[in-house]
Amino acid sequence: MVRPRAFGPNEQTAGSNAFQQNSDMSPAEQQAHAVREFDAMTTALRVAGIEPIIFEDTDEPVKPDAIFPNNWISLHADGRVFLYPMESEMRRRERRMDIVEALSSEHGFLVREIADLSHLEDEGHFLEGTGSMVLDRINRIAYAALSSRTQMDALADFAQRADYEIAAFEARGDDGIPVYHTNVMMALGNRFAILCAEAIVDADKRCTIIDKLAATGRDVIEISCEQMHSFAGNMLELENASGEPVIVMSRSAQESLTSKQRDSICACGRPVSVDIPTIEHTGGGSVRCMLAEVFLPLQTGGRTA
Repeated sequence: MVRPRAFGPNEQTAGSNAFQQNSDMSPAEQQAHAVREFDAMTTALRVAGIEPIIFEDTDEPVKPDAIFPNNWISLHADGRVFLYPMESEMRRRERRMDIVEALSSEHGFLVREIADLSHLEDEGHFLEGTGSMVLDRINRIAYAALSSRTQMDALADFAQRADYEIAAFEARGDDGIPVYHTNVMMALGNRFAILCAEAIVDADKRCTIIDKLAATGRDVIEISCEQMHSFAGNMLELENASGEPVIVMSRSAQESLTSKQRDSICACGRPVSVDIPTIEHTGGGSVRCMLAEVFLPLQTGGRTA
């Protein structure tokens, strides 16, 4: 997780992110609110038995979306670190090798290889990490809603390097705007899958994706476009220090769920919700976007974090 220093609206991303909203707050107020919400989330994670690794944003260059690190990096169990091509030039500033180095030198994780896909930006090809892709790491399937930020050429490059099957589709909200990141309409846990199926444009593709999720043994919980815009698709299952599943989501996501949906989620893990309205409204992302999962192996003698 990255605690922000200059959180605020990003005009370069507003055109493709229908979740971003204008705010009447001053830049200083938005930053202060975002830090309070960030710290409340880290507290909620610790109470649930999860100790997040927190890095501080740097003052320069200014990075209004630094709070969403999962778009520029993913960390894998084979020791590989993937760095991703970002559509917004301002967001490209978020890639930080000092964070990669600190995971190894300070936190004891083994980094065997850095797979840097950022050169694809020069060709106009973009793939924004685990925002663009929802990864089934067990079955090695990359689910992806294609958009200006999630393009097939870059997706194919990742899939070839990482040995993943691609499950790509087109998706639009009820406003007709393409879903900018797959992880706002879809989330995977070990036993469940959240999916805004009605956003998938092609009916046959919709059935194919639902069937694929069900075939991997998951209970498919469908959400509406309205619930998607409350970030009900932007959840993440984590594992706490006791090995128990914890499903984190925002307060707005939790409140949008029906009783049946809540029961289905609770059957798969302990739900934890946090109230992050400023981060959601101004940044256009939610809880899952704030978390970059660490699957790296530990070095010999390394410690967990």
